[in-house]
Amino acid sequence: MLQAYRQHAAERAALGIPPLPLEAKQVAELIELIKAPPAGEGEFLLDLLTHRVPPGVDDAAKVKASFLAAVAHGDIAVGLISKAKATELLGTMVGGYNVHPLIELLDDAEVAGVAAAGLKKTLLMFDYFNDVADKAKAGNAHAKAVMQSWADAEWFTSRPEVEKKITITVFKVPGETNTDDLSPAPDAWSRPDIPLHYLAMLKNTRPDAAFKPEEDGKRGPMQFIEDLKKKGHLVAYVGDVVGTGSSRKSATNSVIWATGQDIPFVPNKRFGGVTLGGKIAPIFFNTQEDSGSLPIEVDVSKLEMGDVIDVLPYDGKLVKNGETLVEFKLKSDVLFDEVRAGGRIPLIIGRGLTAKAREALGLPASTIFRPS
Repeated sequence: MLQAYRQHAAERAALGIPPLPLEAKQVAELIELIKAPPAGEGEFLLDLLTHRVPPGVDDAAKVKASFLAAVAHGDIAVGLISKAKATELLGTMVGGYNVHPLIELLDDAEVAGVAAAGLKKTLLMFDYFNDVADKAKAGNAHAKAVMQSWADAEWFTSRPEVEKKITITVFKVPGETNTDDLSPAPDAWSRPDIPLHYLAMLKNTRPDAAFKPEEDGKRGPMQFIEDLKKKGHLVAYVGDVVGTGSSRKSATNSVIWATGQDIPFVPNKRFGGVTLGGKIAPIFFNTQEDSGSLPIEVDVSKLEMGDVIDVLPYDGKLVKNGETLVEFKLKSDVLFDEVRAGGRIPLIIGRGLTAKAREALGLPASTIFRPS
C-alpha cells in the first residue's frame, strides 16, 4: 500500500500537484499498518491518517471515524494513537461520521475535554445538536461548555479577522475571462480533482496577456503563478471582466487553488484569496463568497502584471507605494464575516447554530455578526 501510494505521490509531484486523497480501501489498509507499523513508518502513517483522508460523509471518512472512535473508547489499543489523540483527530473531521462518537465521548472523563474542544468548532451538527443540548440539561459540564461556546460563536471569533491591509501581487488577465477559460469544457472529466483540473486553467494562448500557457491547449501558466508567489505575498486574480458564462463552481475552484490557502485537515481543497475585477459576474461572485474569497469590483486599469499592491478593504482603497490608485466599495460588509468564517456557507450554518444555542440557553440574539 505504501509503495503504491508513494509512486502515485511521485507521479503527481511531477505535475506539480498533491496526491489524491485516500479512498476507503486505502484507509482500511492504512489502519492495519497503523496497528502494526513497519519500522520507521509510524510518523508517515499518522500524517496520512491526519491530513490525507477527506472529512465529512465520504466513505473514507466513515472508515477513519469508526477506527478513531474505537481507539477513543478504548475498544482497541494502538501504540501510535492514544485515546486523547484519537479524540482530537475525530474533532478535525468537520461533521458527519465523527459527530456521534464525539458526543458519546463527552461522558468519558479521560477525554471529555478533548471531545468538547472538537465539538466547539464543528458546525455540521444538524439533529445531533439536540443530543448535546440534552446532555447539557442533564448536567454534563462538557456539554454545557460546548453549548456556551456555540452561543458565544467561538467557532467564528477564534478565526482571524480580515486584515486592515492585504498585500497582494497582481496576476492580471486583460479583457474578459469566462468560466470556460478557467474550467475548460473538454477537461470536465477532471473537475472533481481540483488540483489536476487547475492545470487546465488559462491553457489557451491569449495574445493580449503577459503570460503564456506552458503547453498551449493543455497546461496553463502554473509556473508563472508560482514565480509570482515567490515575492512573498498573496497572488490576486485580476481582470477587466471576470467569471462570465456558465455557473461553474469548478472555475472558482481553479482560481482559489491558484490564489488561496490550504484548509487544515481537508486534502486538496483551498479557501480565501482575493479577486479584483472591473466587473465580476454575479454567479462567479457568489461562488467566490462560498469559498471564503474576497471578491472586489474595482477599476483595475492602473494595475499591471506583477505589481505589489496594498488592498485596504475597510477603507475601500488600492494603494501602491503609498499612493492611492483607486477607491472602491464592497458589495456588502457581510463579506468580512464570510471571509472570516471560511466562506458564505460556513457562515450561514454557523450563524444558525449560534442562534439555536442561544435560544436553548435563553440568551438574546447574538450581536457578533454583521447584519445582512
